[in-house]
Amino acid sequence: MKTMKEVERWGLYELSLKGPAEGNPFVDIRFGAQFRQGAQVYEAEGFYDGGGTYRVRFMPETEGTWTFSTSSNCRSLDKITGEFKAIPAAKGNYGPVRVKNEVKFSYADGTRYAPVGTTCYVWHLQSGELQEKTLRSLKASPFNKVRMCVFPKSYLFNDTEPACYPFERSPQEGFDLSRMNPSYFAHLERRIRDLSELGIEADLILFHPYDEGRWGFDRMSAEQDERYLRYVMARLSAFRNIWWSLASEYDLMAEKTEEDWDRYFRIVQDYDYGRHLRSIHNYRDCYDYGKPWVTHISIQTSDVKAVSSFTRNYVKPVVVDECGYEGNIHERWGSLTPEEMVCRIWEGTFRGGYVTHGETYARPDSVLWWSHGGTLHGESVPRIAFMKRLLEESPEGIKYCTARHDASTLEIPGEHYFQYFGPHRFAYREFTLPEGKYKAELIDTWNMTVTPFGERFEGSFRIDLPAKLYYALRIQRVTAENAGTGE
Repeated sequence: MKTMKEVERWGLYELSLKGPAEGNPFVDIRFGAQFRQGAQVYEAEGFYDGGGTYRVRFMPETEGTWTFSTSSNCRSLDKITGEFKAIPAAKGNYGPVRVKNEVKFSYADGTRYAPVGTTCYVWHLQSGELQEKTLRSLKASPFNKVRMCVFPKSYLFNDTEPACYPFERSPQEGFDLSRMNPSYFAHLERRIRDLSELGIEADLILFHPYDEGRWGFDRMSAEQDERYLRYVMARLSAFRNIWWSLASEYDLMAEKTEEDWDRYFRIVQDYDYGRHLRSIHNYRDCYDYGKPWVTHISIQTSDVKAVSSFTRNYVKPVVVDECGYEGNIHERWGSLTPEEMVCRIWEGTFRGGYVTHGETYARPDSVLWWSHGGTLHGESVPRIAFMKRLLEESPEGIKYCTARHDASTLEIPGEHYFQYFGPHRFAYREFTLPEGKYKAELIDTWNMTVTPFGERFEGSFRIDLPAKLYYALRIQRVTAENAGTGE
């Protein structure tokens, strides 16, 4: 008796078939499959992987037996049927990230998730040695999301040609934009898997303006753009650790209109049955994030206090994916002090959003983390890890308090209060809290210390603070579980 193939829940099931290699299979052959379990029906588009091989992939969201049937305009790929069993997810597999409670995130199984991201635009297109170094750095870091491009990048400090390209042929010959290069995407997949094994989400940038006329990937026709998007959806939608960023600095891509971006969003939405997160990133002009296909807000701004208004206006999670970069290059955006980087991340986080890290230190080898990966050299990373740990210790329901305007505050009324003061020197703070006894701790966000106050507080009270910068204050109701701490 033949054993049914097993795939874990939120794992990747793949069907591989042989078909025609002549002509242009990327254009000539239509191939996909319908996956069923009870009332659940999903359509997954297949893709050509070169050498006469066709694949279709699927990420099962529920356990149990799934059946499938293929459809194609090619007889050898049509009406192929089968089944597989989705078994419980393995340890560390919590499923894809979803929006939770309108302005937060969580994994599909309900496990808590808050993005602590970094930017490494084309780390996967560097030398093999540098890619491995990047993965080692990420493993030792607090980051659980990486912002990265699908296409290669031509920009400041980025002038090296990649080892291969997403389309067949070369810059010298001119690319055949109707033929994908399967090996390019297979390598991208391997790196996405590597990130998944580290528990890191891959926030994939599908388009960007950093081409400078070298390759022309930023100005393909509408037909070429759609073919590319559908190919990427077919190859990658079954990976659970994917986010889609339609573009980085989309408003710099003058050849594309607002209607184009709307259409691209709908293509991604229609062909990604896995319902991964979707957004788009601006330079100056923001996209209309209220549109239904946008799951969360991805913005560029140095004023992280804007998180509050974006959350209020759109009622969606807000990620400041570029607030500037810790570094020392000659550009203003790439020369933040580590103190300012840490301050912006704390400030935006304590306003209910999420702020992405970046690092641009000029080095003799011209390897900058922001684009190439490699080794992290800045001082902000351990302080980000410190913040992450403190927030993970906080109750899951903690959220931004809009009523406390003078200090950025996360709280659960009557239970847990966490205020960040940033560059302000408060001499003291006054509180009137619900009935109960409270303990308080002073958080030094730069020196990474937690200092308890030696007294209990209740009712209306005042807490005196040191005349220093970059402090936070944590106040918790005293319970049987925590009564022995904070003394």
